Amino acid sequence: MNIKKTLKRLGPGFITGAADDDPSGIAAYSQSGVHFGYGQLWTALFSFPFMAAVQEMCGRIGMVTGNGLSGVIRKHYSKPILGIMVTLLVAANTINIGADLGAMASATQLILGLPFIFWLLVLTASTLVLEIFISYPKYSKILKYLTFSLFAYIIVAFIVKQDWKLVAFSTFIPSFSLEKEYLLNIVAILGTTISPYLFFWQADEEVEEEVEEHKISGIGEGQPKFNLGDLKGMRIDTILGMFFSNLVMFFIIMTAASTIRLSGITSIDTASQAAEALRPLAGDFTFLIFTLGILGTGLLAVPILAGSASYAVSEAFGWKSGLYRKFKEAHGFYGVITVAIIVGLIINFLNIPSFKMLYYTAIFNGLAAPPLLILILLISNNKKIMGKYTNGKLSNVLGILIAGIMIIAGIAIFVL
Repeated sequence: MNIKKTLKRLGPGFITGAADDDPSGIAAYSQSGVHFGYGQLWTALFSFPFMAAVQEMCGRIGMVTGNGLSGVIRKHYSKPILGIMVTLLVAANTINIGADLGAMASATQLILGLPFIFWLLVLTASTLVLEIFISYPKYSKILKYLTFSLFAYIIVAFIVKQDWKLVAFSTFIPSFSLEKEYLLNIVAILGTTISPYLFFWQADEEVEEEVEEHKISGIGEGQPKFNLGDLKGMRIDTILGMFFSNLVMFFIIMTAASTIRLSGITSIDTASQAAEALRPLAGDFTFLIFTLGILGTGLLAVPILAGSASYAVSEAFGWKSGLYRKFKEAHGFYGVITVAIIVGLIINFLNIPSFKMLYYTAIFNGLAAPPLLILILLISNNKKIMGKYTNGKLSNVLGILIAGIMIIAGIAIFVL
């Protein structure tokens, strides 16, 4: 296989899907496997069609309008709605950045030693330099290569012994419980798979691709020139990205269930804790692969979390935005990226337990996602905005269903 040709075919959809399996997601999936065994494997199969449908809508909105989600909302909806959406997104992303930076620093410390704070500062600085000073074509290639770090979790799942009959049963025959812990983990899984930052990121990255291919002069600057082949390519890229994301989620749950849970451990608070618990159970090699995966996914996800927040804020205020622009051309855009990452860094000094950060992130995402999903459905069905490229029936059914499910799940954890 020619890696360069393969990477060239991959675009914003695949990168977005891979970024979904960030260290916070790894912690949620590990917790699922440790606490419930194979019992929540069905969620990977369940969430895939919803995730693919929603992200395809976001990608299509960006491709058709030449604007990110925030830019479209600003043009066609009220300022209070825009303000609420952006505020929820930025809050959720900042907490997520903090949790991911902490997990990356812990993972690096496990491999190379040296103090946690040293790696936290080094990784924060490295992320900022890459995102601000590397050009978009080069940066997108770096992100594509980082997606391969997720194969670590597929490899690990096959290294350790599995009960494949039970795996198959748990995947295709859903089990459910109204216990609060079970529901909380379902909300965490939904919050880390169908996440607002993915909506904003993919819409804007589709426009970034159009700018790079000279189909539009800039984000929010004119009507893009595209064809049905471009739309088809975006859909295939998105479906592949979301499938890969859910496949990795499936294997992380499976690995935790078949190793850490069997050792008697019943709670995992961080991704690095999951990696450390694997060492005595599955050997140093498995531990190393799992830990390197945490670092790789963090390096992929943190810039995307910061970038999606910055796109949303910049477009809301009408600032020049886009990774294709140099720092001197978009001070506000890169300023928001810097602030988001630095606040994420500071969160690690507040002594908030990692799992609580994950919990709060899931709650924020659970609150932010449903109203955003409703807005995305309204936008993608609006002929004045989308022309002839509005949703089909399947997209609408899947979009309405997942919005309803997430609303019910969010309410349930407070009521039950």
